[in-house]
Amino acid sequence: MHTFSPAKSWILGLQEYRKPLLHLHTQFNQEIPYDSIDMDFMNENQSAHGDREFGHMVTRMGLVREVIAGFWDDDSVKRRIASWMRTAVGIVESSHIRVVRFADNMRNVAVTEGDKVEAQMKFGWEIDAYPVNEVADYVSDVKAGDVSALMEEYYDRYDILLEGRDPEEFKKHVAVQAQIELGFEAFLKEKNYQAIVTHFGDLGSLKQLPGLAIQRLMEKGYGFGGEGDWKTAAMVRLMKLMTEGTKDAKGTSFMEDYTYNLVPGKEGILQAHMLEVCPSIAEGKAGIKVNPLSMGDREDPARLVFTAKEGRGVAASLIDLGNRFRLIINTVNCKKGGKIHAQASGGVSILDSGAKLNNWCRMLDISRRCPSYSIYL
Repeated sequence: MHTFSPAKSWILGLQEYRKPLLHLHTQFNQEIPYDSIDMDFMNENQSAHGDREFGHMVTRMGLVREVIAGFWDDDSVKRRIASWMRTAVGIVESSHIRVVRFADNMRNVAVTEGDKVEAQMKFGWEIDAYPVNEVADYVSDVKAGDVSALMEEYYDRYDILLEGRDPEEFKKHVAVQAQIELGFEAFLKEKNYQAIVTHFGDLGSLKQLPGLAIQRLMEKGYGFGGEGDWKTAAMVRLMKLMTEGTKDAKGTSFMEDYTYNLVPGKEGILQAHMLEVCPSIAEGKAGIKVNPLSMGDREDPARLVFTAKEGRGVAASLIDLGNRFRLIINTVNCKKGGKIHAQASGGVSILDSGAKLNNWCRMLDISRRCPSYSIYL
């Protein structure tokens, strides 16, 4: 709010300004005091003039900012400010995101590639690589007592879905994921990383592809991207930060497009992943299963299985077009579909884009969009 602001006085400060900028075009009084107004009041309450003077200077300097106009105590103005504040959190926190890659991108896949130097310049993300066996050493160092304690938490919190497996053999598979969770988290904390990337084609000495372990880490706020997708890993972390504490929020997760429902009036996309879907979007209590996995050439991994919550959401995907990044966003309606085969996925939802589905798919094809993306409900 600028009651009167000769804007050339702001030039030096604005040239040095680096933080997100909100221009609230408002004034203290809601109503003009016709009965008492005088020249002193008019000189001291010139928002209609001063805010425009300031706005002119900021536009002249080419500074990116948000402008919200209205009475400062109006509920709609407060909601718009609150929404902008979450964007500001995202901008600031983005510069602190560090992604660790324990594998390169999936062989011969184009859409998960990207310019890591440009990403650090544009978004502030630091993307580093470590040999997978370096984190595997952290997994090996986890104490048996710590694994047992985490296993007790698993068995208390989740449904145990044996489905004909021997209970002791099942428990051994789950214990591997508990050890991976503890080892990975120890590495992330010690090295100060907030997002993680794995790939089933590069597992080193790990006994299983991290499934339940990654799902739990995502639930704790870590970002994740599958098959080397570091862009999605950073986006998941960022969206979790931006939506933290949002009223009635239903969760944020990495997911992938799999297959369409093209029945007229029932258009939608099956969203899922083989293991790594965050249980923050789960409807009801999740269950632990141990199922074979054809990829990775390791023992059967344990994973959490569930159906996602229903409701409106936002799907976002960041892609590298070579000369620029492009962020694609779509509003979606998450709904339940038919029964999914027991071994199909770790987490499932149907994204209904309604009549927009054809346009949505066309845009993704034109944009060369990555099938992996983060979703916020």
